[in-house]
Amino acid sequence: MFDFWSLPVVVFLVLVVTTILFLASRYKRCPSDKILVIYGKVGRGQTANCIHGGGALIWPLIQDYSYMSLTPMTINIPLQKALSMQNIRINVPSTFTVGIGTEPEIMTAAAERLLNLTQVQIEGMAREIIFGQLRLTVASLTIEEINQDRERFLESIRKNVAPELNKIGLFLINVNITDITDESGYIDSIGKKAASEAINQAKVDVAEQEKMGSIGEAVATKEREIRVAENVAESEKGKKKAEADRRIVIHQQEAQAVDGENQAKAAIADTNAELAVKQAQAMQRGEVARRKAEVEIQKVQYLAEQERLNAAEVVRQEIDKRKIEIAAEAEAEKIRREAKGEADAILLKYQAEAEGVRKVLESKAVGYLELVKGCNGDAKAAATLLMTEKIEQIVQLQVEAIRNIKIDKVTVWDSAGGGKDGTATSNFLSGLIKSLPPLHDVAGMAGIDLPKYLGEMSSEETATDGTAVSVADETP
Repeated sequence: MFDFWSLPVVVFLVLVVTTILFLASRYKRCPSDKILVIYGKVGRGQTANCIHGGGALIWPLIQDYSYMSLTPMTINIPLQKALSMQNIRINVPSTFTVGIGTEPEIMTAAAERLLNLTQVQIEGMAREIIFGQLRLTVASLTIEEINQDRERFLESIRKNVAPELNKIGLFLINVNITDITDESGYIDSIGKKAASEAINQAKVDVAEQEKMGSIGEAVATKEREIRVAENVAESEKGKKKAEADRRIVIHQQEAQAVDGENQAKAAIADTNAELAVKQAQAMQRGEVARRKAEVEIQKVQYLAEQERLNAAEVVRQEIDKRKIEIAAEAEAEKIRREAKGEADAILLKYQAEAEGVRKVLESKAVGYLELVKGCNGDAKAAATLLMTEKIEQIVQLQVEAIRNIKIDKVTVWDSAGGGKDGTATSNFLSGLIKSLPPLHDVAGMAGIDLPKYLGEMSSEETATDGTAVSVADETP
């Protein structure tokens, strides 16, 4: 029979085992050659939690993790033509060994700046920093300090490079300078000078030792001969002869000793003279090399200054050219905009005039249509009405025409004779008045018959000159 009390126990055990397996899967251990970086919600004021060795529990959803390798990286720095304190360019090829640091501050900096970067990217970043700091270090030292005191040079490099690498999470492990050269041959001249001085000093030491050996040999020979002479003098066969021989031997030994000493002095003098000559030659070569180096430096400085002036002149001319182009473009744009504005204004003016003319014509057309409708469709009657409205203006224009005639002098010969046509004076005035066209004629030219209440053409009369004229009856 199934026991119902065993079901909760089984469920509880399953939950416990599942929880343990889940926690075990979320517990991450850090190898000795790596750094475990835990990021996400890791604590107030922290961007990441870095662990070197040991392990940690990674909470799901709110945390994640990654590893950073501690394997050292070797970076070759082929520094060329770095400027020293003496303004002499030197080549300092070197090799730097760097790696991610294990100090808490350095690990945090590495987690913030190097996490998930490839080794090539990290080496490129470190190479740029090392190049800049190495140039700064070379510029603060003379060539003698760089070439002779290598330990001080390396210490200066560590002092300048290490703090900058620490800022991105890297630690400087080792620095190795392979060789130091310069283009002017200054370092070779220093080496040759040192070698020449060592050789000359060795020659002086050899000459001194040879001198001491010659003097010692002469003294030993003298003592030996003296002892031999004494033994001979003590013999019974001839004390006097032995004495004479001994003195001769002594004089010979003294002469040999003096001769040996003179030879030693002569050898020393020759050695000193040769040493002085070689020192002078070495000094001469060194001075010549120094002068040549100064000349080369001055040439390089002159070329650099010339390049700088050329670059400045090119930049200035380019700026002036750009200013002229901008001014020309601005003037052209101004002219284009003014022309466009004038064209738009003219177009709007003509459009407005056309619209006004169209409105006037439309209004006239509407008025004429209404006038024709008022005349019961009789267009001739409507035209007569319009002409009637204009009669006053026509008469005024006729009056203005006569008024504006300028007659400076009129001479009339009147015989005072009467006739049926009147006098000459009256005929002149009548002809002047008749020179104006009557209203009926003007209306007839327009194809309109004036109403009868404006008068009629009564008859044709003949002027004094025989010309037929029409006289309007002014009585309606």
